[in-house]
Amino acid sequence: MKPTIKMIVNDLDRTLLHTYETISEYSIGVIRRCREAGIKVIYATGRGGRSAKSVAPCEYFDGKITQGGGVIAVGDEIVCKYVIPFNVACSLILAFEQHGIKTMSEDNVLYYGSEATRNFVVNIGWTKSVNYQIVDIKTHNIDAEKINVFLLTPAEIEFVERYLPEDLYLTVARDGHGIIMRKEATKIMGIMKLAELWGINQTEIVSFGDDVIDIDVLKYTGVGVAVENAIDEVKAVADYICDTNDNDGVAKWLEHYIV
Repeated sequence: MKPTIKMIVNDLDRTLLHTYETISEYSIGVIRRCREAGIKVIYATGRGGRSAKSVAPCEYFDGKITQGGGVIAVGDEIVCKYVIPFNVACSLILAFEQHGIKTMSEDNVLYYGSEATRNFVVNIGWTKSVNYQIVDIKTHNIDAEKINVFLLTPAEIEFVERYLPEDLYLTVARDGHGIIMRKEATKIMGIMKLAELWGINQTEIVSFGDDVIDIDVLKYTGVGVAVENAIDEVKAVADYICDTNDNDGVAKWLEHYIV
């Protein structure tokens, strides 16, 4: 029996997107058919707005949740946005760097970090950050939508969590990339806001994911689907497991169960 679905939530990296950050024409076609059937299709990603748009153009989707829930938008109109004040962000970055942890802040335009982070971030550790600006952290005055930290050991994770103010939280993905955001900024909160805007019930939502940040989403929505390449913790909470991201697992599942 096909579930009654009015909203589809897609994670991007390693879920809807292929490994090399592309979306297939087949997937685009299935998404189009879902939307033509009156189903709202959104993506919810830890990426910033510019980075997400470069791989998942807005015209394919009804809404988008970027920065892990920090920015919620319908088309190009921002519905809600949560930021970390620059003075708080800069204080954290300085403390982390003194502890030897590579870190940088981010808004919808650029990544911001010190000279100490440049080689790791741009050339070695995280090549997505091509729009990167070296700044003097002590005088930097741009609010952060997200703070990125690159954590290699459990001790580093423990240090960061211990240092965070109460209104911020840390999530660490499988590759050691950690993101720090406001506690209000979660994928679930973004999904709830868009569902309320469109009059959609929680049970009428299907979500797809692969990593730690998607676990609560799959548990919250009426139907949760893990791609085959997801981590075991995601698969454990999923109602279904579809094919891998490189084999268009999301689109195959939607075509079979929804359209």
